[in-house]
Amino acid sequence: MDILNAIVALSNFVLIPAIAYGSQLALGALGVTLIYGILRFSNFAHGDTMAFGTMATILVTWWLQSMGVGLGPLPTALLALPVGIIACMLAVLATDRVVYRFYREVKAKPIILVMASLGVMFILNGLVRFIIGPDDQRFADGERFIVTARGFREATGLQEGLAIKSTQGITVVTAVIVVAVLFWFLNRTRTGKSMRAYSDNEDLALLSGISPERVVLVTWLIVAALATIAGVLYGLDKSFKPFTYFQLLLPIFASAIVGGLGSPLGAIAGGFVIAFSEVFVTYAWKKVLGYLMPEHLEPSGLVQLLSTDYKFAVSFAILLIVLLFKPTGLFKGKAV
Repeated sequence: MDILNAIVALSNFVLIPAIAYGSQLALGALGVTLIYGILRFSNFAHGDTMAFGTMATILVTWWLQSMGVGLGPLPTALLALPVGIIACMLAVLATDRVVYRFYREVKAKPIILVMASLGVMFILNGLVRFIIGPDDQRFADGERFIVTARGFREATGLQEGLAIKSTQGITVVTAVIVVAVLFWFLNRTRTGKSMRAYSDNEDLALLSGISPERVVLVTWLIVAALATIAGVLYGLDKSFKPFTYFQLLLPIFASAIVGGLGSPLGAIAGGFVIAFSEVFVTYAWKKVLGYLMPEHLEPSGLVQLLSTDYKFAVSFAILLIVLLFKPTGLFKGKAV
C-alpha cells in the first residue's frame, strides 16, 4: 500500500503537473521555433505576445461572464479564445508591418531583428500592464477538478489522494489537438509544404514560385494562434500575471534550443524535458520517500534540491549545458 501511496503522491505533485506544464511550454516553444526556422531570427517578444493574446481572451471572458454566458463545467475562456487569437493575430501582423518588414526588405542581419524584437517585447509588456494591470488576474470558472483527492481516497481506500484539475486535462487535450493539426498542416497542405521549403532553402523556394510574403503572413498567424493558446492554458492552470509571461521566455527558449531550434518535433520534446526537470528538481521529496523508506530512515527535511523560487534557474542550467555540448539540440535543429 505504501508503494501505491508513493506512486499517487508522485503522480499528484510531479507527473501530472509536469505533463500539463510541458504541454504549455511545448506550444510556446513551437511558436519560437517556427519564427526561427522560417523568419530566421529569435523572437524575444514571444512571451509578451502570449501575454497580449491571453489578456484579450481574459477581457472577452469577463464580458461573457457579465452577460451570463458560460460553458457549464468548462471555463468560459474557451469561448473567448477565438477572439483572443484574432486580436493577437492583428497585433503581430501590425508589428510585422511596422517593425520587422523593413528589416527583411533591407536584408538586415538576424541580430538586428533580435534587437528589434526586444523593443517590441518592452512595448507589448507595457501595453498589457497598462490595459489589464500588473497584478494576478484569475479568469477560470466551471468545474475545478476532474478527480478530487477526497473522492479518490474514498474510492481506493488509499491514504494519499489524487487530484486532477480540469485545467490540466484541458491543457493536455488541447495541446494534442493543436500539435496534430499543426503537423498535418505543415506536412499535408500546399501552404505548409511551402513554409517548409522556404525554411530549408529560401533561394530555391523563391525560384519555385513560392511567395515569401505569403509564407511570412501564414507563419505569423500560426505563431499568434500558438502563443495565445499556450498563454491562455498557462493562465487557466496557474494565474495570469504579465511579468510571469516575461519570465516564461527563458523556459520556452530553453525548450526550443534543447529540442533543436528550428525543429517542431524538438520543440515539443524540449518542452517536456524542461518541465520535468524543473518540477523534479524543485519538488520536496519528503512525502514520497516517507512512503518508500523504513520509518527509522525517513527524512526529517523537505529533501528539496532547489526552492520553487529558483525553478527558472533549472531551465538556464540546462540551456547552458546544451549550448556548450550539443548546440544543435536533441533533434539536430539549426546551430544557435
